[in-house]
Amino acid sequence: MEKIRPVSDLRNHFAEISRQVHETNEPVFLTKNGFGDMVVLSMEAYEEMQFQSEVYFKLKEAERQAESSMKTFSSKEVLRDLKNLLDQ
Repeated sequence: MEKIRPVSDLRNHFAEISRQVHETNEPVFLTKNGFGDMVVLSMEAYEEMQFQSEVYFKLKEAERQAESSMKTFSSKEVLRDLKNLLDQ
């Protein structure tokens, strides 16, 4: 099925576009005068994208902190501390 459609399809074929984004969990790109204008996603796909973005940025921040610190932890220490946190 088409994933790039004119923005007028949003008005003329809303139900079809809604079904498509929910069934595929993929975005539909809408164009206006031949140029990209907006993207339509299901709420579930949007929330998953937001979650992945948050995880990515938290990992990048952890990497930056690790690079700027001389303190290191062994895998045993990390697992022990995680276990203690989960047991609380």
